[in-house]
Amino acid sequence: MAEQREKSADQMKLWKESRGGQKPDVLTTGGGNPVSDKLNVLTAGPRGPLLVQDVVFTDEMAHFDRERIPERVVHAKGAGAFGYFEVTHDITRYSRAKVFEHIGKRTPIAVRCSTVAGESGSSDTVRDPRGFAVKFYTDEGNWDLTGNNTPIFFIRDAMLFPSFIHSQKRNPQTHMKDPDMVWDFWALRPESLHQVSFLFSDRGIPDGHRHMNGYGSHTFKLVNAKDEAVYCKFHYKTDQGIRNLTVEEAARLASEDPDYGIHDLYEAIANGNYPSWTFYIQVMTFEQAEKFRFNPFDLTKIWPHKEYPLIPVGKMVLNRNPTNYFAEVEQMAFDPSNMPPGIEPSPDKMLQGRLFSYPDTHRHRLGANYLQLPVNCPYRARVANYQRDGPMCFNDNQGGAPNYFPNSFTAPDHLPSAKESRFRISADVARYNSSDDDNVSQVRDFYTKVLSEEERQRLCQNIAGHMKDAQLFIQKRAVKNFTDVHPEYGSRIQALLDKYNAQGHQKKVIKTYTQHSAHILGNDKSNL
Repeated sequence: MAEQREKSADQMKLWKESRGGQKPDVLTTGGGNPVSDKLNVLTAGPRGPLLVQDVVFTDEMAHFDRERIPERVVHAKGAGAFGYFEVTHDITRYSRAKVFEHIGKRTPIAVRCSTVAGESGSSDTVRDPRGFAVKFYTDEGNWDLTGNNTPIFFIRDAMLFPSFIHSQKRNPQTHMKDPDMVWDFWALRPESLHQVSFLFSDRGIPDGHRHMNGYGSHTFKLVNAKDEAVYCKFHYKTDQGIRNLTVEEAARLASEDPDYGIHDLYEAIANGNYPSWTFYIQVMTFEQAEKFRFNPFDLTKIWPHKEYPLIPVGKMVLNRNPTNYFAEVEQMAFDPSNMPPGIEPSPDKMLQGRLFSYPDTHRHRLGANYLQLPVNCPYRARVANYQRDGPMCFNDNQGGAPNYFPNSFTAPDHLPSAKESRFRISADVARYNSSDDDNVSQVRDFYTKVLSEEERQRLCQNIAGHMKDAQLFIQKRAVKNFTDVHPEYGSRIQALLDKYNAQGHQKKVIKTYTQHSAHILGNDKSNL
């Protein structure tokens, strides 16, 4: 049986074997001082009090008290791995970014896949979107492509993001997940219909992280060496094939193996079964974007593949597990504002909001110098700027180089060739309401053309099974939105809700009758 143990179960044994019989290292304090005894505190006599001078104890305990850093507000539970991206097709006509500069070029990458709403200790098999973030360590600095396993999202305006996440988290008084909060927000924002339909379909519970696609989701901009720009979307399709868990399988794994996603990815890589994804782009010209029938920067919609086909670019392969989870996964920080020359943001409102929110939360969680951490460091490029000091600055702080600009001492200077592409804007500044920008057409196509009859049945069952715990007026509003997508979609969900609500009413009547009977019997002395 011992020979059949999984690599993850034998991690400590394998680590020992990797040392090749090397003697144990000398135990030290954090300052490197040798420790004579790590089992007993320093006391005045065998029963006496602890001495303040026991620096071995205080060194250990003070660090232990500070081991946990703030948990990510979203995407708290995740798995990480490392590998490479290799260019297989030439797209230099679209982008001058060196990561794409020639066929065969390899760039190291780090990937983190995660659930969105749950806490760090939550199950990997819950119905939830999955984060799919890729960090490319390019020659021109890091490129962080922070996306999901869906090409769309629940909202299209970044102003709504905090409220959306609050609705998916815990009730501020009960500290429990609250279906009223979830469905109230979704029902009040019909733009969520597309992502909600995707979430409650079979793909809402992927079979681990290897069997799902990844998407940059947002619209970006690619700029070539001639300063010609196009809009684009990024896709990475799993080479393992799409595979999803049934509701019953997910529930079983939540109890038996709540870390299933982490477990599955770790074992695959440890056994040399390296997962891979094929990387594609979609391209839209500025002229096409101007004339397109809907807003091409709307994160709740896809670009139809028939009109904007997938263009192959390369292959992503994961071939190394983290050597330490905290150092390389928990402290891994993705920032969509990290873009090398040749890749730029589009007017996508959600992307624009994330350009600020992501680096801001990393500075809160990890400190102002989070980019000095090895897993976040842009180690293939030389960092040279006028940022100095701050907590946890652990490199040379750029030595004696001037810390002001401009200066006369050959310190870092501009690189004109890295300038952003020029584009013209002529519009009135205002807060534009986009709540009714056709929230149903693509959802209708998804329901009627993408899903099979069996998949539609499961979709409606999943939605009704979750929505049944929300209040009736919220159910009614949500069903109205699904009916706007397609009458059958709404009627099926309503029929299931009617059944659930009737069962709930019947249980309530029985409970009330039982309590009432017990009260009468308890006060009727003739029954004694």
